[in-house]
Amino acid sequence: MTLALRAARPAARPWTWVWLALGVVTAALMAFATPDSPWLAYPKAWELPLRLWVSDAMKWLVNRFDLGPFTFKELTRGLAWLLDWPLAAARGLLVDGFSFSSDPKAPALLPSLSWLGVTALIAALAWRVAGGRLAAVVGACFVYIAVFGWWPSAMVTLASTAIAVAFGIAGGLALGILGYRRRWFARAMMPVLDLMQTVPVFAYLVPVLFLFGFGSVAAMIATIIYAMPPMVRVTMLALEQVAHETVEFGHMAGCSRRQMTWKVLVPSASAGLMVGVNQVIMLSLNMVIIASMIGAGGLGFDVLDSLKRLDVGKGLEAGIAITLLAIALDRLSQAVALRAPPTHGADPERRRWLIVALAMVVVPTALGGAVPALAAYPEDWTLTTGRLLAQAVEWINVHFFETLEAVKTALIASVLAPIKGILGALPWPAVVAAAALGGYRLGGARLAALAAALVAFIAVTGNWEKAAITVYLVGVSVIVAGAIGLPIGIWAADRPRANRVIQAIIDTLQTLPSFVYLIPVVMLFRVGEFSAIIAVIAFAVAPAIRYVVLGLGQVPPSLIEAARATGCSRGQILRKVRLPLAFPEIMLGLNQTVMMALSMVVITALVGTRDLGQEVYIALAKADTGRGLVSGVCVAFIAIVVDRLVGAWAARRKRELGLGA
Repeated sequence: MTLALRAARPAARPWTWVWLALGVVTAALMAFATPDSPWLAYPKAWELPLRLWVSDAMKWLVNRFDLGPFTFKELTRGLAWLLDWPLAAARGLLVDGFSFSSDPKAPALLPSLSWLGVTALIAALAWRVAGGRLAAVVGACFVYIAVFGWWPSAMVTLASTAIAVAFGIAGGLALGILGYRRRWFARAMMPVLDLMQTVPVFAYLVPVLFLFGFGSVAAMIATIIYAMPPMVRVTMLALEQVAHETVEFGHMAGCSRRQMTWKVLVPSASAGLMVGVNQVIMLSLNMVIIASMIGAGGLGFDVLDSLKRLDVGKGLEAGIAITLLAIALDRLSQAVALRAPPTHGADPERRRWLIVALAMVVVPTALGGAVPALAAYPEDWTLTTGRLLAQAVEWINVHFFETLEAVKTALIASVLAPIKGILGALPWPAVVAAAALGGYRLGGARLAALAAALVAFIAVTGNWEKAAITVYLVGVSVIVAGAIGLPIGIWAADRPRANRVIQAIIDTLQTLPSFVYLIPVVMLFRVGEFSAIIAVIAFAVAPAIRYVVLGLGQVPPSLIEAARATGCSRGQILRKVRLPLAFPEIMLGLNQTVMMALSMVVITALVGTRDLGQEVYIALAKADTGRGLVSGVCVAFIAIVVDRLVGAWAARRKRELGLGA
């Protein structure tokens, strides 16, 4: 292995001269080109008015496209009306009850399920699936939501999430099966899925508003669009991994195509499919705050309202409620995925369990009229930590304001402003050329063309300056997150007990809604780019830690023992053996950090940044479809370029180290 690496080094020298030449040309352009030079800043006259074309196309689609019996707008509104039925049924079951009247103010004839019945049912389901420990965890999550007064909002969120998850699973499963059956469809769908998973969620909201109107149904449709892509990918992967012998057995048994799909392939791939179900659930819950901007309501609206009023206590409590709801559903879906498949035939125990579960729901709900505390958790019994949290932030501001402000000012003046200035002054042809050279060096001509085209698209559409600010915010945040994650990951990798604690903290950080990070940051550092960077670092540090632990854990023990036998110290083993071998995994973690930072940067537009995220947010406020979609696609293209380059580098490095691709 060492000889192979040494032999590869001379071949890399010509590339050193190529990069050096590009650096010299870039420096010359920055030093001598005039500010209005077309080789420095992309000329306005060369820009394509793509956002205007997209906006005009959307207006034509909504206002003029006629399908004969009805217009396209009537079609989408009719679809929204159909989707409102299951959503109304879920809300009636969990929140509003059923009035069976067209008058929205009519009293409910059948009440909604009681808080005690829902909590008992979800705990009983967890006990049935995985035992008492999971039942205690899930039950405690729901009890917290009730005790802290978030039950009505949580049930609104749960109702919309349940319907969105059902449609997301069904749609993702159908598209995944089609992609498995038709390879050309899978190839055509992959770039679409890449865009769906990297375009900022804000960009979805404007066209959804145009097509489906304002309200909970539009919010649910946006959630489905955001949450469905992982289900499509997982379905195709899970079906491809079904054992060949199983498929052959189905053919020998004379199964038709439909029987092969639903009686052989899907049951055999059920464990893998449940991973996709889990992803749909988590992404749907991750969407609740953004969906509240177009009428979703629930806990997401509570967090958003708290952010607007800078109510740190209420915002954190509502965010924790979302997190606990996500943890409960996540653990429950994972337990279902790991559970052994049910046996065929009659199961008296299952029948008894269903009767008991039904009684757990029906009895408290039926008695709720006589004992109101069974129907709705009494408001007098609720607790809150909001005032305590607000006082803590206020105390920090009173006693450390000058210190925090001095640190903030010094970092902006000495570090952040110079980096921002350099990135903003880079000539656009040099950046396109660097993307192309990096792509060619790592993946050949195809990757070079893709990287150059995506970077050039940003310039051609007039978003170069905003994209430079986005790269600056993301770059600084990722560097700091990596600097934090590397030592923590190294420390945790050799300490299993500490690693379990850190992984639990990371899981919590990744389920905490991204908007929640903004509230304390803004309270401490005010609005601006510095606050945005702090929030992005807090949100994106989790994968930086997780992948360091993962990479160090995958180093072959035989190599560590060999290094120890040669007399290497613990520090030498870490620097010379473990970190070099773990570096590809660490870079993949850095890639995930970039993806999370990009998703968070769009949200930090709410605290005063002037990047692509701000463009998407302004487009939402002005209902400008073209501006929002084009800016969102630019963010997605930055993410795709980073993902492809880092992925190609990591795969190549693994091959060089003999670890496989």
